[in-house]
Amino acid sequence: MPSLATLSVDLNALAHNFHALEAIARVPVHPVVKADAYGLGAIPVARRLMAEGARTFFVARASGGFALREALGPEPVIHVLDGCVGDGAPALIAAGLSPILNHGDQLAAWRAAGGGACGLQIDTGMNRLGFRPEEAPEPFPGLGLVMSHLACADTPDTPMNRQQRDAFATAVQRYPGVVRSFANSGGVFLGPDFGFDAVRPGISLYGSGPEGRPDARLKAVATFMAEVLQVRDVPVGESVGYSQGFRAETPRRIAVCAAGYADGVLRSTSPWGAVWLGGALRSIVGRVSMDVIAVDVTGTDVAVGDRAELFGANRSLDEAATAAGTIAYELLTSVTPRVPRVFSG
Repeated sequence: MPSLATLSVDLNALAHNFHALEAIARVPVHPVVKADAYGLGAIPVARRLMAEGARTFFVARASGGFALREALGPEPVIHVLDGCVGDGAPALIAAGLSPILNHGDQLAAWRAAGGGACGLQIDTGMNRLGFRPEEAPEPFPGLGLVMSHLACADTPDTPMNRQQRDAFATAVQRYPGVVRSFANSGGVFLGPDFGFDAVRPGISLYGSGPEGRPDARLKAVATFMAEVLQVRDVPVGESVGYSQGFRAETPRRIAVCAAGYADGVLRSTSPWGAVWLGGALRSIVGRVSMDVIAVDVTGTDVAVGDRAELFGANRSLDEAATAAGTIAYELLTSVTPRVPRVFSG
């Protein structure tokens, strides 16, 4: 029986975005496939990106790295952003994973286990992970990559972007011959002097543009669809959903669609959200329920079995995220395992 809600993943669009980002950055693109490729499926995503020429990937957790190594084989470099955590160094070494070392204890643990290929993160102002520039170690065997992370890449005019870029440029002078990586998705669009030797886009690979807005150079990769379960008339004065979240001031026609917060439709989507249904954007009305949403289709020929697009080519990921008061990252990674991933391309 077909699923009532699906997340379709267009691998041809993914490939398009990969090459578009290459053209913008003018340096190699090292895809970020952490959090199961932002919920889309890291293994099929990485396999397609390898077919397009990617040879270096970033994951957050070691578990993601182990799964990717088993699926992709020994060829690609797989960096683990968490670094060398606890007593995990021997397992990383056995799997041929490259931890991004973030502080002195991780470096010591990596060396004690025998070391090998690894990266180093320099904290240039975000105060998240990484060595402060003045605490960064001298070059050592196995170090193949030095990186940092932009805190405000989606705000191009903030002085912090340039401050971080300059701090990184100074710090990496002590690591001649090591690959330098600075720009995330937003950083790719800040200009060529942010690119260094390789860029690390994540969300833009999956269709989100810079500054949280759609970009014509990028295609929608993910399409979240939900089937219409029932179409009903709501008389004047009656309400829709929990807590009377919507009351009809005029006669309304409502389509009840099979996706709710158990599928990843954020409750904050109402009352500002919309879906593409019946050839146009239609407003979500009332509260988002666990399993369904209600959509105002007054004056539209919508029937049971039609499918509403919560985001995709007609309702962009960025626009849907803005309506929910969040960002594309959260919206995409919130789609739950109950929703099947369907791959094409």
